[in-house]
Amino acid sequence: MKKIRTPITDDVIKDLVCGEQVLLSGTIYTARDAAHKQMLEDLADHNPLPFDINGQIIFYMGPCPAAPGEVIGPAGPTTSHRMDKYTPKLLDLGLKGMIGKGNRTSPVIDSIRKNSAVYFACVGGTGTLCARHIQHSEIIAYPELGTEAVRKLEVKDFPIFVAIDAKGNNIYDNGPKLFRKYIIDNQINGGTYE
Repeated sequence: MKKIRTPITDDVIKDLVCGEQVLLSGTIYTARDAAHKQMLEDLADHNPLPFDINGQIIFYMGPCPAAPGEVIGPAGPTTSHRMDKYTPKLLDLGLKGMIGKGNRTSPVIDSIRKNSAVYFACVGGTGTLCARHIQHSEIIAYPELGTEAVRKLEVKDFPIFVAIDAKGNNIYDNGPKLFRKYIIDNQINGGTYE
C-alpha cells in the first residue's frame, strides 16, 4: 500500500496506478455541490477561492454531527457525479485530486488526463472508518451551507484507492471487465474460483 502526503505533485501522481490502495496524510478540503457552485460563482465575480487549490485534494463529503469528544462525525464519501459540471474548471486551476464514490463523466476523465490529476475513491458506508483518520476539522468557508460548508481536514493514513489515474485508466470500466474475465476463465476451468 502506497503512502502519500498533500499537497500532491505531478511526480507523485504519475506513479499512481488505477486500482492501487493509498494511505493519504496531510491537509485536504471538503466540498459538495453547493460549495462547488459557490466557488465557481466567486471566481466569476473575481473573488478568490477559500483556499489555495494548487496541488490540493477535495473530499466530496458532508459530515454527520460529531459525538462529544470526537473531531468529526461519520464522514463518508458523497456520489461524485454531482460535482462533475464544476470539476474541469477547478482542475484547470490546479486542483490535483478528488475523493468520492462512483464513476465520473467523460469531460471529467478528459480533464483528469489533461491536468495530470487523480480521482480517488473510498467505499460508501465507511463514514465511521473514515472519521477515525481525521485528526482535525474546521469550517473555513460558506458556513451558511451547513454540512456543505468547506472544511479543512487534517488526515493521517486515510484509506482510499485510485479510481481514475492520470492516464485516464478507470476502475469503473476496468474492474467489471476483469471480474467478468475472471468468472469466465474459472467457469471454463471447471467452475472453481481460485
